[in-house]
Amino acid sequence: MSYSIGKLPNPVLAKLLSRADQQRRDPRVLVGPRIGEDAAVLDFGENYLVVSTDPITLATDSPGWYAVHVNANDVAVRGAQPRWFSAVLLLPEDRTDDALVTSIFTQIYEACATLGCTLIGGHTEITAELKHPIVVGQMIGEVARDKLVTTAGAQVGDVLLLTKRLAIEGTAVLAREKALQLKERGVAADVLARGRDFLFNPGISIVREALASNSLVTVHSMHDPTEGGVATALAEVAEASGVGVKVNMDKLPILPECEVICRALALDPLGTLASGSLLLSVSKADAESVIRELKREGIPCTKIGDIVPREEGLRLQTREGLVELPKFQRDEITKVL
Repeated sequence: MSYSIGKLPNPVLAKLLSRADQQRRDPRVLVGPRIGEDAAVLDFGENYLVVSTDPITLATDSPGWYAVHVNANDVAVRGAQPRWFSAVLLLPEDRTDDALVTSIFTQIYEACATLGCTLIGGHTEITAELKHPIVVGQMIGEVARDKLVTTAGAQVGDVLLLTKRLAIEGTAVLAREKALQLKERGVAADVLARGRDFLFNPGISIVREALASNSLVTVHSMHDPTEGGVATALAEVAEASGVGVKVNMDKLPILPECEVICRALALDPLGTLASGSLLLSVSKADAESVIRELKREGIPCTKIGDIVPREEGLRLQTREGLVELPKFQRDEITKVL
């Protein structure tokens, strides 16, 4: 069978990754390839090294900025400080010039500067049949042994917290890539301008809130919602942790610009690219402390639901009643990009 644009279906990927567990592994590999886990963890003595790899394929504008922050997010949800970044730049043969290359490198340097990490290497290549540049990033970070967090640590009885708002990255991508279509559908210019700025404000980085939360309390699970949006991230936390989730639809925070842009394109914000939001699972006793601390840091944080026993499944509380949490086989923005 053929697959749609976006991530491989989880059942397919799980079968492929099962071979990694069957092979003899270096004992220093503490967390290898698994569904829902954002980065590998390697035992390097006093600290753990955390390694993430992610490409930027859906955004054609500012791919260098996206690549640094998306990969840094995957490191930060381990509780790790992003340190070292490398990148593979695949560039279209008919459109690559000094201006394009300089722009992407500038984006990478500026994004690294905001996080205090360093570009350490990579590869550049002009590639046949590409429509736009693709940046494949890799971030390496480090975390103290007693501060490591995984996606798989969520516990029944935990509170689910979400920082900032739904679909920040998706809104920015759509406002930048589909501006003409959105204007034709009646979206105002000021809404598009604010949506484009979501790349920087509130921004797609979750490093600050991830590290702040992890320094304050014992965080059981952290996850960086990306492709497939917050709904897919919730499903991945549940699968990795062997639990269920119950989420309150009315508690899911959404910015007006996101709501307007997604409605104009008939997209569901729950399944739309969501870098910029951090999903945390913490004990009930710690939830208010995290919310208050992040508020002091100027970062909104909302209780959106609870971790429940696995047999209760993935449920969404709506005004009409309890329903299954929507599943998204591919990210919503792939319908229009």
